[in-house]
Amino acid sequence: MDVIPTKVESFDERLLIFGDDLLERLHTGNKWTEGPAYVPAGRYLLFSDIPNDRVLRWDETTGHVGVFRAPADYANGRTLDAQGRVITCEQGTRRVVRTEHDGSTTVLADRVDGKRFNSPNDVVVADDGSVWFTDPPYGILSDYEGVRAESEIGACHVYRVDPATGDVRVVADDFERPNGLAFSPDGTRLYVVDTRRNHIRAFEVDGEKLRGGEEIARCTAGQFDGIRLDEQGRIWAAAGDGVHCIHPDGTLLGKIGVPEVVSNVCFGGPKRNRLFITATTSVYSLLFNVNGARPVYARVR
Repeated sequence: MDVIPTKVESFDERLLIFGDDLLERLHTGNKWTEGPAYVPAGRYLLFSDIPNDRVLRWDETTGHVGVFRAPADYANGRTLDAQGRVITCEQGTRRVVRTEHDGSTTVLADRVDGKRFNSPNDVVVADDGSVWFTDPPYGILSDYEGVRAESEIGACHVYRVDPATGDVRVVADDFERPNGLAFSPDGTRLYVVDTRRNHIRAFEVDGEKLRGGEEIARCTAGQFDGIRLDEQGRIWAAAGDGVHCIHPDGTLLGKIGVPEVVSNVCFGGPKRNRLFITATTSVYSLLFNVNGARPVYARVR
């Protein structure tokens, strides 16, 4: 593990960042890291090294990094459901799957209206157990992060998987490259990144549907990618120069500098005050005074 000085900036009194001023580089040597998800039951972090077609596991108690799964069907984003099971977007198989507690795999979604998805990218779970995911074409554009293929759908959408029936429906169809997504702490809003348009949009969640979708923030350095929220409802977004913290009204509140282009983030640790950052070849973390929003497995009983 390396320790790297970083620049932590607060631009607004609504965000006062303090804590470590050093990034811990937990692992490096990957081609493109993505999909961080902290598993509290085992105190470990899962993350993807997409071009190398593997999922790695970093152990919080020992600092050891090992291969969790390889090959991994070019896995990208992941999250945990209310039972602590891991839900993963697989770009190679173009599907969303759930890993059961016994290690077996359940396919949650692999097509809509008889057509295969492009390459599911990132995923979140709502309080009602429904699974929401984005479907840009990155995994089918070449063989680098998946399997080169033509899009059967011809567009890039945001989808919802019904927890009772397994039905898959389009919930937003006006995106160019839908990417990172996250619910507000109370579940009433869904934030979605459109990487090609380089902005974050905010939707009101109306049961199984979305309303609104106005742009609330544009990226000022590189492109937005993955996002997660803290318990105050602030958005922590992957960007070209690090991690940006954005108020729900769109104000850029602060930044955490990272020496590589950032792909995604998640909160973890026993107190959810450790920010894990996947960035190009490496995985970093920062322990500070911000706590992540309570995940669905901590809210739903």
